[in-house]
Amino acid sequence: MKPPLCYVNMPKELSAIEDMLNEQGYIANRSIAMSIFLAMRLGKPLLVEGPAGVGKTEIAKVMAKALDTRLIRLQCYEGLDATHALYEWNYQHQLLYLKMEEGKATNSSTLQENIFSDTFLLKRPILEAITQDKSPVLLIDEIDRADEEFESFLLEVLSDWQVTIPEIGTIKSVHKPYVIITGNRVRELSEALRRRCLYLWVEYPDFEKELAIVQGKVPGIDPQLSIQICKFMQELRQMKLEKAPGVAETIDWAAALASLHFTHLDKEIVEDTLGVVLKDWQDIRHVQDSLSELFDKVGVTKRF
Repeated sequence: MKPPLCYVNMPKELSAIEDMLNEQGYIANRSIAMSIFLAMRLGKPLLVEGPAGVGKTEIAKVMAKALDTRLIRLQCYEGLDATHALYEWNYQHQLLYLKMEEGKATNSSTLQENIFSDTFLLKRPILEAITQDKSPVLLIDEIDRADEEFESFLLEVLSDWQVTIPEIGTIKSVHKPYVIITGNRVRELSEALRRRCLYLWVEYPDFEKELAIVQGKVPGIDPQLSIQICKFMQELRQMKLEKAPGVAETIDWAAALASLHFTHLDKEIVEDTLGVVLKDWQDIRHVQDSLSELFDKVGVTKRF
């Protein structure tokens, strides 16, 4: 009986994807590499969920760089509709063209054909993605912020990969995009969308991974400082906060302290720079009141 997978070849392909991501500065674990590999192999969208700031969007960015292809981003928001995702006609330029054609012996059918041509077509992200000469990476970011109506429209596009423009006709994708869909669980997504996607949950990194990320993203940072920052952030996320800081905040904080040539953490430094890490005043007050306990857990010498 033929085995379902070639376990001899799989590790090499997965390692290649891990290397591809690592070369772009993204520290990926095996589950992330496996999800990207399967999404590319099966031609399915990859739905990535997890807390804010853990690097979901970054997956699409590093994929585009590693594959040397375009990254096309559709940022979702409440009220987003098909028009803003697919295409619009440049009405101002169409009117200007008609104004310029006044008095000329151009028949109406030719005028109509000209004004409804690619010259006056404004391609929005989805139409842009399906008309590329090379498969791009289409990032549909924060899908859970869009309305359920838009989610239903998206299902149709993901199934057919074609767009019908009444004035032109149907445009079919020649090179199917690699699709990364991210969500922060602002609302529950439909089962229909989930079934059409592969799924990846990205959690906050453990200490070793976060340390590797910081030292890779902030070259020249003092080793002791990078260790203390990552330990501090690990403990910070265990607290009951309104907005727990993500990896992006860790990198920003490390870059800020490194630029100030600090080599270690102390109470004054942390208090003065908490606004880099926390974005809620109640969280800042809560952490300020808990600094002594936090420093004990992190193993930082307190200088009160």
